[in-house]
Amino acid sequence: MNTKSLKFAMGLLTSTFGISQAQNQAPNLIYVFPDQFRKSAMSFWDLPEYKGAVNTKADPVSTPNINKFASESLVFTSAVSNLPVCSPHRASLLTGLYPSQSGVPLNCISTRPFNTLPQSVVTFSDVLASNNYDMAYFGKWHLDFPTPNDPERPGNYVDERRPAWDAYTPPQKRHGFATWYSYGTFDEHKNPHYWDSEGKKHSPGEYSPKHEADKVIEYLKSRKDPGKPFAVFVSMNPPHSPYNSLNDCMEQDYNIYRDKPVSKLLLRDNADTTMKKSKSVRYYFANVTGVDREFGRILQALKELGVDKNTIVVFSSDHGETMCSHGTDDPKNQIYDEAFQVPMLIRWPGKIEHRTDDLLIGSPDIMPTLLSMMGLRKDIPKSVQGSDYSSIILDRNSTAKRPQSAIYFYNQDGEKSSDGLVQSYFPARRGIRTHQYTLELTINTKNELVNTKFFDNNRDPYQLVNLPVKRENPVIQNLLKEMSLWLRQSNDPWYKQKILSDWISY
Repeated sequence: MNTKSLKFAMGLLTSTFGISQAQNQAPNLIYVFPDQFRKSAMSFWDLPEYKGAVNTKADPVSTPNINKFASESLVFTSAVSNLPVCSPHRASLLTGLYPSQSGVPLNCISTRPFNTLPQSVVTFSDVLASNNYDMAYFGKWHLDFPTPNDPERPGNYVDERRPAWDAYTPPQKRHGFATWYSYGTFDEHKNPHYWDSEGKKHSPGEYSPKHEADKVIEYLKSRKDPGKPFAVFVSMNPPHSPYNSLNDCMEQDYNIYRDKPVSKLLLRDNADTTMKKSKSVRYYFANVTGVDREFGRILQALKELGVDKNTIVVFSSDHGETMCSHGTDDPKNQIYDEAFQVPMLIRWPGKIEHRTDDLLIGSPDIMPTLLSMMGLRKDIPKSVQGSDYSSIILDRNSTAKRPQSAIYFYNQDGEKSSDGLVQSYFPARRGIRTHQYTLELTINTKNELVNTKFFDNNRDPYQLVNLPVKRENPVIQNLLKEMSLWLRQSNDPWYKQKILSDWISY
């Protein structure tokens, strides 16, 4: 064999070995979930390719990086946050449990001492860490009951507010994340702060999505063991409120929307442009665009480092944002699609085919689904209540069973002690969404039905007409049957207490 032929053969062998090695290597994971990012705030929905995938308009936002990412991903059209509030969704994401079992049925704040992610629970990150993953967390955590444990001022809260919202998470409560650059909850987008792995506080004084993207890229470039698989969770706070001024977003992003009338920005048929809050839409959309830019930088870094092909990238959110829809000031905590539905895009080159899918995937399903995709199905904790939909994601022709509906939860503070601390939660509302219908039932403290919402999402995609709810209606009966199944599966208080048993057959 001549020298040229030998070099060709060696190159072919090396290339083949490299492909084989890549195929056998555990996939990396990048999970990016900006807070309060609604599903419609992605402009690709209005592209011809997605016509008919959803029956509502896209927001008029600039999201070029998300649009490109969508063209390479599986795009879910019906993903939901089952309890559309920050802390409960995060707990379900990490534990695979519904809110009544995760330990976090409400947002984490110092008045709710029972409401915190348990150290004893086996989380998504615990499983990955035990399987030799290099684990890193950047941004908002919001899963711990704030206590006076400031590492720089022992005996004090890290948050001067009362009640305290922000929290420091000590190493023993980080659930396998070795690289830590995080905080509890702190809503100053251009004046963020973080505690690092050693408990040192950092106040960079710059737009938080940019700073977090910088830190993620720095982490990816400087990993001590490049051959070890990594899993990185990135929780950007914007476009979460506040969204009232240039203190809350980058001016370059605000300028895109600055001169556009509110009526040209709030295009959804159910938006009330006369509300005082309507002016916030420019700042909200500016933060959507800011997040898009920083997400794009992370994707570019993966490509430049040559690890994009073996990295599963997920883009999602804790919950949506109503932004004047239905005339409500409450941006979340609602069964309306603007709050309940969330973005969910998954890219894995060569493994996942680009397409849309109407799978009704919920918060607890994410953990078992991704673990199974990453080859760790056997390590999914037995306690997990969510479903593994990996076969549907990996094979568009999968015949695996699909859910017919998704459950909705709404909780509020329950009993309080003499010192004002919340001792329990009250399960005020429960609901169900199928592809066609949305139904919500609200009870009072006597467990009596006091209000209902019922929408035909096909005929009324913006949920403008609240239809009458009659028990004898076959559609209502079917929806109540679905609700009963989910309440039982989630071991919810409504199931345990047989609430509204004259309506729901348990």
